Amino acid sequence: MCGITGYIGTRDAWPILIEGLKRLEYRGYDSAGVALVKKGAISVYKAKGKVADLENSAADKDLSGTAGIAHTRWATHGEPNTVNAHPHLSPSGRLAIVHNGIIENYSTIKSRLQEEGYVFRSTTDTEVLVYLIEYLMQKQGKNLLEAVQSALREVIGAYAIALADRDDPDMLIAARKSSPLVIGIGDGEFYVASDVSPIAGYTDRVVYPEDEEIAVLRRGVPLKIVNLMNEECSHEVRPVPENIGLTGKEGFPHFMLKEIYEQPDCIVDCMRGRVDTSLGTVRLSAVTENAERLSTAKRFIIVACGTSWHAGLIGKQYLETFCRVPVEVAYASEFRYSNPVIDDSDVVIAISQSGETADTLAAIELAKSRGAFIYGICNVVGSSIARATDTGSYIHVGPEVGVASTKAFTGQVAVLLLLALNLAEVKGTMKPEAYHSTVKALLEIPDKMREVLKSDKGIAELSRTFTYAHNFIYLGRGFSYPVALEGALKLKEISYIHAEGYPAAEMKHGPIALIDTEMPVVFIATKNTMYEKILSNVQEIKARKGRVLAVVTSGDKVISAVADNVLDVPETLECLDPLLVSIPLQLLAYHIAVCKGKDVDRPRNLAKSVTVE
Repeated sequence: MCGITGYIGTRDAWPILIEGLKRLEYRGYDSAGVALVKKGAISVYKAKGKVADLENSAADKDLSGTAGIAHTRWATHGEPNTVNAHPHLSPSGRLAIVHNGIIENYSTIKSRLQEEGYVFRSTTDTEVLVYLIEYLMQKQGKNLLEAVQSALREVIGAYAIALADRDDPDMLIAARKSSPLVIGIGDGEFYVASDVSPIAGYTDRVVYPEDEEIAVLRRGVPLKIVNLMNEECSHEVRPVPENIGLTGKEGFPHFMLKEIYEQPDCIVDCMRGRVDTSLGTVRLSAVTENAERLSTAKRFIIVACGTSWHAGLIGKQYLETFCRVPVEVAYASEFRYSNPVIDDSDVVIAISQSGETADTLAAIELAKSRGAFIYGICNVVGSSIARATDTGSYIHVGPEVGVASTKAFTGQVAVLLLLALNLAEVKGTMKPEAYHSTVKALLEIPDKMREVLKSDKGIAELSRTFTYAHNFIYLGRGFSYPVALEGALKLKEISYIHAEGYPAAEMKHGPIALIDTEMPVVFIATKNTMYEKILSNVQEIKARKGRVLAVVTSGDKVISAVADNVLDVPETLECLDPLLVSIPLQLLAYHIAVCKGKDVDRPRNLAKSVTVE
């Protein structure tokens, strides 16, 4: 959600900034802009639409300059248009700002400035901030750094900002609070970005400012970081992870399809160094180093949003089944406002693909303040959640570009399973034969995923028959109920077809009223302990002339004879079904969206990294 990039050094800034914006496109946006700084002038170029539209609109302009800031905007305050796009200029045009986040008290500040005679050009909260900064410079005689510090002490909300000054073209200023920001350090040059992807390839040294810290980036001068009270802050310079750069589509038509196909290798990478294939055991360093704290926890609370929340529902079943410990799963966005009962005997597991999800970060902060131990599960090395938690595990699935999460979901499920298995062994709550058989079955999952992917062509053909649909219902039970929720979410996200997931037994408590010949119903109906009950649910739908698409275990004869269409997955343990069943549901959503001509990788209104509430 929104992306910032900036550069100051000796190279031409425009190509670096544009490439940075392209690397941030996966975050989701609806307009883009660049400000180039030269002595006595700031040139601003903005466009509604994609970065390519910005490039086209500025093709005949003067794009020279060795310093600048740039932005991709996901509209919050004000509709997506060129006026509301970033960068925004101060009233005199001296300052330019880009901003990711929300200034919650912008209306109050704006009214005060309007009483001073200021006239605003846009309807954004960001423009209010740059007006306030210049006001403090003009009325109180502050320099830029002092004015930024004063302004940020006054504002309420979240921000990552970068500022340029036409009167001091050798300096950029960047600051953050509750929104991600990273500084890249080169040879006499600096880079600013919302995450490491725009910096990768230019330098291998980065610094992550903390909340309410300001980075002063002066050409040819060492990095200086101060807080809002002007106290200097020291930071470790960290390396850029080797695999952080975004790869291409590698022959696939969309990143989403590529990432679906990457899942077998991702699960292998997720297990590498954690599963001993010869002994059939699981070892997570986070569990080894915190065995006492984790094994004596009286309760686990999983906080997450969206797809990560669905993974958390599966993780709950793993931890309760294998570790015999109570687990709650909460939407991070609700958790922070629900005045939850938490104490130092609790462990909070925070799950986020990006590691930057604002609501999940806020939930972590609340839980830490009440003494809970925090275990993070995320994908992005060096992300805010990775730094904010007491311990945790990366899912190691590599960069995920498609906005609709696929391989991150199965990676999260795999890590939650590894965590539960390792902890169960420590606690002695799982019989050795069950433990070893589960590890053995997990090691077989990548090859079974490859078998599922062979059905891609058939699913593509089947998907053509569902483009007419306006609604879908997804049903599952046990470990597969959260997969039904996730399957429905995938379809909603990229095809814009309304879809809902339910526990299959809940169908009779309301949703069955929706069943008719126009309502496709997707059942997760693999061979498991509730197979007969799912069969009854399928028959209830067919009795009302509903169309049934069932995901079944290979060789199934019973449900296959009743359903209108079936998708096969290899047999595995019931607890591992989510890792296999999720793939045909991802492919179904993908191909329906393609048939409908939708932008699969960048669906409307969605952002890959939700960094504001």
